[in-house]
Amino acid sequence: MTPYIAIDHLTVVYRDIPALWDVSVTFPKGKTISVVGPNGAGKSTLLKTILGLVDKQSGSIKIDGVDHLHLKDRHKKIAYVPQRDSIDWNFPTTVLDVVMMGRYGHLGWFKRPGAEEKRLAMDALTKFEMDKYADRQINELSGGQKQRILLARSYVQDAEIYFLDEPFGGVDTKTETKTLELLAELKEKEKTIIVVTHDLQSLVSYFDFVLLLRNQLVACGSPKEVITQEFLTKAYGGQLHLEYGEMGGEYT
Repeated sequence: MTPYIAIDHLTVVYRDIPALWDVSVTFPKGKTISVVGPNGAGKSTLLKTILGLVDKQSGSIKIDGVDHLHLKDRHKKIAYVPQRDSIDWNFPTTVLDVVMMGRYGHLGWFKRPGAEEKRLAMDALTKFEMDKYADRQINELSGGQKQRILLARSYVQDAEIYFLDEPFGGVDTKTETKTLELLAELKEKEKTIIVVTHDLQSLVSYFDFVLLLRNQLVACGSPKEVITQEFLTKAYGGQLHLEYGEMGGEYT
């Protein structure tokens, strides 16, 4: 398949310690990709570097053949759902205002959101069962509710590429279900989706490709190709064990 996102010899260093070292990998368009690996493996760093939030020391990142920092209309084409703890939830704003931020890339710098943006935002809140909280301050929400408004904000953006950093971490069952429904809907629309997750059990059911990291590239391919005992041992150092039963692989 023609590469849509191409990462070539990428190295990222924090305080003289490599977070990513000489990583080369390509992803096709319109697929769901999971980035997995142990804590500190560089998973979130990879997403932030592609997004331009973290500087790289060497290597290149291209999206649709263009340098990732020079992609035309990148604020419209790329949606990002960060980890919840990276956001200042004490900032005085409402749930509706946060979701409408997903439309700013379509409006441009000087046009204020109007009735159409509010309608789209309310539709997204309804989709994620958060419409009754539209006027609530964001610091009054539970962890799962916060995650759902971040998902609603990304959904209303109608981007081409979605980056989700640990969307399943510490959420309730309803939020996990809504997240999986969103992934399925985006996949149906042939969006490109890259998700950092620790949930190895969901890989076969919801993802086309898996990127396994331990600061360097351990493996990349289909879930069945990547999630093997050999590669798990390389990545996790024997912390995970793969057992096969009637339903396939299970991790202990």
